[in-house]
Amino acid sequence: MIERIHLAIVREVARVGTLTSAADTLCLTQSALSHSIKRLEQQLGTAIWVRDGRTLRLTQAGEYFLAVANRVLSQLALAEERLEQFAQGERGTLRIGMECHPCYQWLLRVVSPFLSSWPDVDVDVKQKFQFGGIGALFDHEIDLLVTPDPLHKPGLVFEPVFDYEQVLVVGVDHPFAQQVWIKPSQLSEQVLLTYPVSVDRLDIYGLFLTPAGISPRKHKTIETTDIMLQMVASGRGVAALPRWLVDEQASHFAVVPVRLGQKGIAKQIFIGYRKAEVATDYLQGFVKLARECRC
Repeated sequence: MIERIHLAIVREVARVGTLTSAADTLCLTQSALSHSIKRLEQQLGTAIWVRDGRTLRLTQAGEYFLAVANRVLSQLALAEERLEQFAQGERGTLRIGMECHPCYQWLLRVVSPFLSSWPDVDVDVKQKFQFGGIGALFDHEIDLLVTPDPLHKPGLVFEPVFDYEQVLVVGVDHPFAQQVWIKPSQLSEQVLLTYPVSVDRLDIYGLFLTPAGISPRKHKTIETTDIMLQMVASGRGVAALPRWLVDEQASHFAVVPVRLGQKGIAKQIFIGYRKAEVATDYLQGFVKLARECRC
């Protein structure tokens, strides 16, 4: 029979690479750890790992078992946390993952009324899941995923909650500042500032530059929105951001929005969650408030 300790052992050995280190972390002797896994392998009739020099290498069965361990242990940890909260008279914590740098500013506007409407539910924003939150949803590490690019998978639900336009941001003295819209070719001599995200996840490339076969003269990454806007205002480059965010920051930075293409680039913010939790009242309460938020 597979027990929780088996899952913990396989996950820890995969993390640290040796039986000795895993045993120390789990407060077991190395012999007890080895015996536990050997007995499990005998019950299952297959090896979990094999020795590769001084390290252990997971077999195909072991790789599958590790994936199960990561998923199940996260769910068990969540169940224990939620049950403890119920025992203390709390509803729990809504854990939100982010797949969108500028969405954080929008999220702040939703969190405030949510906390007022649901005083017995806490909110925890997991920014470490930026640009990789689907796995976190499946592994129960987050409850909601905020993303402009939903990846529809069985067992997940994505609901559009906010429409916005992606625009080019330029300094007020930039030659593009007086234009209503620009063509992709006009960016071929520009320094493009973006968040540190792979090119295939950037709308400015996927929906504007790449279809036209255009690349900017230089591509630089900036981690924070404020620094990016300061760079743009100083004439160090141009950037692509939601129009609502540019309008909001225009009074703090000398920047203006310019439409990308004659028709512009329309986008949406989606909230994704597990289908099995569609009836969770405070989760649906958050989605409702997100739809009502106007930026």
